[in-house]
Amino acid sequence: MVDGRGRVRPQWRGLLGAYSSLGYAAVAERGRRLDRAFEEEGVATVLAADASGGGPRSRRPWRCDPVPLILGAEEFEALEGGMAQRARLLSAMLDDLYGPQALLREGVLPAALVAGNPHFLRPCRAPAPQPFPRLMFYGADLLRGPDGEWRVVADRCGGANGVGFAAENRALLARVLPEAFRAVQVRPLRPFFDTWLDGLQNLAPAGVDNPRMALLTPGAKQDTWLEHLLLSRELGLELVEPGDLTVRDGQVFLKTLRGLRRIDVILRRIKGEQSDPLEFNAGSGVPGLMQVLRSGAVRLVNAPGSMLVEAPGAAPYLPGCARFLLGEELRLGALETLWLGDEESRRIVQADPDAWRLRSAFDPGQPVALGALDVLSGRGTTPPWMVAATRPMAPSGAPRLMGETLEPAPVMLRMFLARDAGGAWRAMPGGLAHLLEGSGAIAGPPTRRGVAKDVWVLAEDGGDILGPAAPRVATLPIRRSSGELPSRVADDLYWLGRYLERLESSARLVRALLARLLRGATLPRELAEIRALTRCLTAAGLMEEEVAASPADGTALPRALRAMAGPGGGLLGLLEMVERPQAAVRDRLTHDMWAAFAQLSQEGRARLAAGTAGLDALVEAMGAIIRACTAVAGIAAENMVRGGAWMFLDLGRRIERATTTARNLAHALDQPPRRMEAGLRLALEICDSALTYRARYLATIQPAPVLDLVLADPGNPRALGFQLTAVKERLAEIGGADDALAATASVLAARPQRLVDEVLMELDRDAAAARLPDALLALEHETAALSDAVARRYVSHVRARALDEDEPGGTG
Repeated sequence: MVDGRGRVRPQWRGLLGAYSSLGYAAVAERGRRLDRAFEEEGVATVLAADASGGGPRSRRPWRCDPVPLILGAEEFEALEGGMAQRARLLSAMLDDLYGPQALLREGVLPAALVAGNPHFLRPCRAPAPQPFPRLMFYGADLLRGPDGEWRVVADRCGGANGVGFAAENRALLARVLPEAFRAVQVRPLRPFFDTWLDGLQNLAPAGVDNPRMALLTPGAKQDTWLEHLLLSRELGLELVEPGDLTVRDGQVFLKTLRGLRRIDVILRRIKGEQSDPLEFNAGSGVPGLMQVLRSGAVRLVNAPGSMLVEAPGAAPYLPGCARFLLGEELRLGALETLWLGDEESRRIVQADPDAWRLRSAFDPGQPVALGALDVLSGRGTTPPWMVAATRPMAPSGAPRLMGETLEPAPVMLRMFLARDAGGAWRAMPGGLAHLLEGSGAIAGPPTRRGVAKDVWVLAEDGGDILGPAAPRVATLPIRRSSGELPSRVADDLYWLGRYLERLESSARLVRALLARLLRGATLPRELAEIRALTRCLTAAGLMEEEVAASPADGTALPRALRAMAGPGGGLLGLLEMVERPQAAVRDRLTHDMWAAFAQLSQEGRARLAAGTAGLDALVEAMGAIIRACTAVAGIAAENMVRGGAWMFLDLGRRIERATTTARNLAHALDQPPRRMEAGLRLALEICDSALTYRARYLATIQPAPVLDLVLADPGNPRALGFQLTAVKERLAEIGGADDALAATASVLAARPQRLVDEVLMELDRDAAAARLPDALLALEHETAALSDAVARRYVSHVRARALDEDEPGGTG
């Protein structure tokens, strides 16, 4: 921020002026708002329990310093030029090492750094040049030394993570601190993503004008999932997992509800050795993907095996490689590194071992084993050729906000570059910076990163913002199809809907039981209602039969209800089941809907924790959960397009509500005819229909009106018939009006009205109502069987048929 004379550098003056005008107390408050914004967005970083990465993992909110790292226009231009040259070099090295291997033949690069590198994937060797570049995206970690010069710490060619977080940092910081952006002319990030996307589209196989592209991620359980989700949104790519793709007839397809959709370009975000289980030993990936890649029917970027050139052991040989392949001298320096497979290098390190840090020769972030210094004497278990030594460098500092003051802190910068449609490398005018924990010298990527910083590149006055030319694509036909939803996503949405409804139904049952237990003296009618509710909870798997049969005025029931809210309890378990599929479908949820799910999770956990202390707090917890669940359902009804995502979410909710309503009504009506009034009152409460009943029939409780309202009324969204009718409609929308599953649902949807008609035909309607539980339980089992049939139909595909082909009918 300051030069050698202690004066503020020109690029910082505008920002410091804006902060002075606001006052640093206000800036600190904006920093707290920024933290809350990341928390509301669900942006978190995954931390290993120890530095080695073993043990359980935990999450902490992503934090971004409100003070950015600022790069002047000239400084960025110099960095971009050096990084672009380095990207050209690494791309040329990949083409050579997986092709003619002239670098090895001429002795420019030691063969052990290639043949012994676990990231050298032999199935990727090609006798002829590939029709597209192996390297399309490149990143590097950089440190600025005490002399003010930037140096490369580590190259990132396999798939540099962080570009999605960089975009998120910029978006939220601009929302929280707009005054800073008005005071400083900052280059926007959007043109970089447009240029990158244009380059990806230009990779499409010959004859494909409007390529279908996807980002391949290892899945929602991985640390990098959120980064991949943010990146897929920025680029507008389909986010897919290996199980979503299949190879048929020499092409790659995405499995969707209505068949297989061809994919032309894949932005790879899984390890290269996990791309294809038929060719690598990782046991995961898309079987046959490498063969399709060789045939040219799909483009995979970056190409598998790109991590080969990240090897720290190759660093001392990069200047020679640049002269051999490019005829140029490297413009951007790197941390001084030696490969210990070279005898002279070992002697240098052995002469002053304290001046060097040992690291893996093949993986920038992998530490060497304990006792690795023994490699210098030849007594170690690790061969010298597997070890590199780097001279640490003290990083320069950048200002950070601490309290209400600015303090210097060491920082590391990650920059990103992508090829444009013409093959030129373009740098993101920004990046992702991290504060480094501790104040020691750095010899490699840190095992743990601190607070993030947005990176600003100042725009020159009158400078042009370069982006891609307007794309030339064929005119798009109007589409309103709902069938292009990936099958895995449909399955996750379906179960998300089911778990959400199951949580709400359980909360209603617990609240109803608590209301009766807290009244004190128990009347015979209330005792019958308590027994029915405990049977419902037992059937739902939330209460043991022995507890359900315990006295209503005893301690067993209250103790069991409090335990439901605690660790290992059924209610907390249901909340966790709702949380599980959320991450996997986050790219399908609107911002408001994701915020509603986040509120359900945060408030639900807090309320349940408080509910373990007493029944009054547990009642409040149930009310909060019910309100949050209904809020999610309302946002889904109003904000989601009536396409495949909404259909499967709603289908899951309706099937779950149908099964739980049928089961709960069966237990509520399981009363002797003379006590049927208690069961009918409970049925109204379970279906949240008591208010409607009183408005229609006042205080008189009779079987036929109650059963009509909770079973067959087509206008009651809590009625059993309403759910089954909705299930029929969703299945008809997904599979067509003549679909067999929709026909089955239609038969089930007619059953509730028939049950009401049977009661109406009886003189003793209390006795007729008492005979309904068996029929309702049978209906529950048939609805569950329909659910199984839905899962079998829509989550697997065996026939290759592109969606743009003419279809004879059906879903394929």
